[in-house]
Amino acid sequence: MKLTERALVIYHAAPAVISGFEGDKIVIDTPSGSKKVREKDIEGLHPGPVSSVKNVLAAAAPEADFVEACEFFAGETPTYSELSELLFGAIEGDAAWAAWKSVSESPYFEAVSPASPVTVRSAEDVKERIRKAEGKKAEEAERAAAIGRLKAAVSGSDRLLPEDSRFLQDIEALALGMSDKSRSLREAGFPETPVTAHSVLLAAGLWKLERNPWPARHGLSLNSSTAHVPPPPERGDRLDLTALDAWAIDNAWSSDPDDAVSTEGDALWVHVADPASTVLPDGDADRDARARGSTLYVPEGASRMLADASLESFALGLADESFALSFRVTFTESGAIDDVSIHRTVVRVTRLTYAEASARRDEPGLSKLFAIAERNIERRRAADAVFIELPEAHISVGPGHDGPSTVVFERVAGESAADMVREMMLIAGEAAARFAFKNGIPFQYVSQERPDIPKDLPPGLAGEYRKRRSMRSRKVGTIPSDHAGLGLGMYSQVTSPLRRYGDLVSHQQLRRFLDGKPPMDTDDMLTRIAAGDSAARECTFAERESNMHWTLVHLSRHPEWTGEAVIVEIAGNQTTILIPEFAQESRITTPAGAELNAVIRVRAGNVRIPEQTVSFMPVEE
Repeated sequence: MKLTERALVIYHAAPAVISGFEGDKIVIDTPSGSKKVREKDIEGLHPGPVSSVKNVLAAAAPEADFVEACEFFAGETPTYSELSELLFGAIEGDAAWAAWKSVSESPYFEAVSPASPVTVRSAEDVKERIRKAEGKKAEEAERAAAIGRLKAAVSGSDRLLPEDSRFLQDIEALALGMSDKSRSLREAGFPETPVTAHSVLLAAGLWKLERNPWPARHGLSLNSSTAHVPPPPERGDRLDLTALDAWAIDNAWSSDPDDAVSTEGDALWVHVADPASTVLPDGDADRDARARGSTLYVPEGASRMLADASLESFALGLADESFALSFRVTFTESGAIDDVSIHRTVVRVTRLTYAEASARRDEPGLSKLFAIAERNIERRRAADAVFIELPEAHISVGPGHDGPSTVVFERVAGESAADMVREMMLIAGEAAARFAFKNGIPFQYVSQERPDIPKDLPPGLAGEYRKRRSMRSRKVGTIPSDHAGLGLGMYSQVTSPLRRYGDLVSHQQLRRFLDGKPPMDTDDMLTRIAAGDSAARECTFAERESNMHWTLVHLSRHPEWTGEAVIVEIAGNQTTILIPEFAQESRITTPAGAELNAVIRVRAGNVRIPEQTVSFMPVEE
């Protein structure tokens, strides 16, 4: 076909009208505007004249008998012109595009280009294509009806049908972070965001209020690792410390004890679970732990970095005897670390809660531990360590009685045993760092720059809140540096290899050294730790958001709730409050006469679970 002005052509599978020529370029009008193209970029469809692209798109195809044309050309490959003449006769230019579309989309013919031969499909092929087209049309009608019911359900004027769920799975995928798009939301006229998806699922009754999407949004599973962790070998040459009293001291709800403490004369022993004895670098369990970064603790339960079954082999105090990697530390007269040795051991561990250990602090053995801890606190205070005491709460979710899950908030009491155990773990971390540095072992060191704490620090919770706001982020590297927040010259984390991947890598390094094997090189170790830290950060976000989720679920169930809040910061007309019951902070409009550390009563309102927002308002006494 000769290309002339007002001729109809095809450009990028859409109609276009030639409006002029400029040198070797052809000017065409397209649905999206005027363009200059080369001749090879377009394909002639009708010589014209064509009035406009708008009229071309609006024109309908002439009536035609496709069955008769199919029978006429059976077994042949006619040109599009021959087929078009039989089907439509002479076609006006404006209707040529609609005619071409009706042929190219017809189940009777396969037409890929106006210049190419047309394939006439067999009767069986035509029948199957018509069947599929009718099925697709019916499916789209059902989908449209489901989307209509979805919109009505969200507004509260209708309910979804059970069969509608198959059309709405993409909404759940978006809410869970498994997709960034949702055709169903788009067709229903809603924004394609996870928050909107969550809101729609709740409003339509597809999700219950309790459904927690936050771990999934961070790519985390609520199931523990299933990678096999081989049990530890027999005792072998492990140092037998079963004659020492050793205690694993933790919260009452803890189910994975991975550290214990004891004394021997003036020496301190910190015993740590020893999964690195069988979890070797790049094994299945190691790779899965690295991908998870840490154990995920949410109110629904723990999703463990290592398989649940591994606790029986490695957690301390669950069996009569436990295998450990133990740190023996001796001190100078001033309380500084004097000497460190590390041993593969077998220990006999008694488990205690913080409350039980606090009550027994004057007993032999335990009293020594408390004395060492108090001396270490004073040592760190002298080094300007920062101590922050803010409210903590443990949130758990349990089965309800023939109803929704029960949300339980437990205030974490400030037990003296918790402070003691913290100091024991800090001593172990400092000792491991010193041991690695002394022996030239590539190791992870945790540091923190000195915080810029104001000199005029207010008292009470307001001061504690200000201190927390002043803290700098921790850094992980292979060169030891001050951890100003802890008041330590060098520090590492080694006491939670069942819970933190970085600790597990440190244990793998220490075991290689003890076994006389070459350690992982610095770059390899740092790459592993960085991957684990990245995944662990996602766990931290998911834990924080999950705690907020269940707090909002609780408040939405108890719209009459009121509770105490402490004013910790005042900035003009905005005041920050801490709510000890939930260990949550919020901002409110500054009430009249507001003072730092004042205790006010507040009520909750405008609880929005998908948005993770709630408004707290002072209650007038």
